[in-house]
Amino acid sequence: MREALPGVFPEGDDLDLRDGRLGEELVEIGLTSVWGALWARDGLSRRDRSLVTLGILIALGAETELRTHVRIARTNGLTEDEIAEVIYHATGYAGFPAATAARNAAREALAD
Repeated sequence: MREALPGVFPEGDDLDLRDGRLGEELVEIGLTSVWGALWARDGLSRRDRSLVTLGILIALGAETELRTHVRIARTNGLTEDEIAEVIYHATGYAGFPAATAARNAAREALAD
């Protein structure tokens, strides 16, 4: 995940993202199951995984995660034009409101 989001997480093996609050293990579960298992698999490039992930997050209406994955998609080689095309394409499958929300989330992510 450090490679996908350069500069976001401190270096070192002892990274602890727990905050002592309800559901604090959710991040660890995500890191293990999603990043450790799914993103590490052979079969799709990171770029292709970003394309798929953007489409899924748009369809789910998961704007918070989409903001992060827009940044990851840029790291994985997608251009702003390609990200826009994913959003346009999602309009036909996930609907105009989902695409509009995704566009707004992507604009915020790319402005950072």
